[in-house]
Amino acid sequence: MEDDNRKKAFNYAALLLAACVIYAFSRYGSEYHIRILNNMAVFIALAVSYNLVNGFCGILHLGPNGFIAIGAYTAALLTMSPAEKQLNFIIEPLIWPLNVIQVPFALSLVAAGLVAGLFALAISFPVFRVRGDYLAIVTLGFGEVVRVLCNAFQNVTNGPLGLKGLVPHTNLWWSWGVAIATIIVVNRLMNSSYGRAMKAIREDETAARSVGIDPFRHLLLAFVISAFISGVAGGLLAHLITTISPTLFTFFLTFNLLIMIVVGGLGSTTGAVVGAALFAWGGEALRIVERPMDLGIVIIPGIPGMRMVVFSFILMLVIIFARRGIMGQNEFSWDRIARLKAREH
Repeated sequence: MEDDNRKKAFNYAALLLAACVIYAFSRYGSEYHIRILNNMAVFIALAVSYNLVNGFCGILHLGPNGFIAIGAYTAALLTMSPAEKQLNFIIEPLIWPLNVIQVPFALSLVAAGLVAGLFALAISFPVFRVRGDYLAIVTLGFGEVVRVLCNAFQNVTNGPLGLKGLVPHTNLWWSWGVAIATIIVVNRLMNSSYGRAMKAIREDETAARSVGIDPFRHLLLAFVISAFISGVAGGLLAHLITTISPTLFTFFLTFNLLIMIVVGGLGSTTGAVVGAALFAWGGEALRIVERPMDLGIVIIPGIPGMRMVVFSFILMLVIIFARRGIMGQNEFSWDRIARLKAREH
């Protein structure tokens, strides 16, 4: 009981420290630093929710870009004023009632999560009838279908023109609030009987079924929760960059998320956080490799996209030398820190 109270005190102190850091950056930080921190928080929410399906349930799901797109368009269409919608939809008018609806940002995020979750529920029945590579192909196809529909439904998504001029509602409090809430929800879920059942399914689905675990019910739960969080994060992303179009939600987005959770450690929430933070920070730090470099003897021209080559190289190194990622399946815990301190003494 005393240990539990001590852990709760440490957790509350960590949350208070995080709130102080967010306040300091939101008040005194530069626009550049705030943008990186916002990106980091959105990627953390996306990576942790993606890891729930891929890492904890052992399902190779390649369609989170579809749920992010659904969430982004839902939140954007619900927060734009009727006048802004009229300015955006110049080729075909937006359908009723979307053309007259406008709701607060918080409500639009909830709606974004719910719509994405409903899509996840609808496709889960055909998706979970297959396993392995087939499931990966089906989910990959879902992500591509959503992107194609975003291009085709001119009177809903404005087609290839996308939506512009969104109000930048996403700030550090929103992005980190969602990221921290995602970590807490996924962590609590994985420490419950549902989470242990998901891990059992990942290790051996046949054995899990033999002891009374229903794989479909548990995978469905993880899939819908992951889609809900992806939808909310998509809404945050839309109001962070203030312009969205179908080209933003290609498989490349899923590939980036895959890099984060593999580098951080599949099956570890801490690993997903570490991977997403490194990706967001490293993505900015590696911009130097895309600029022209004068080495005195030779001048190397800037090559756009070189960052992703370096990221892919880092991914290969991690897979070769740390196949289970930076954290493996380990999690951050106060007990682990206490044990490390005890060894030092």
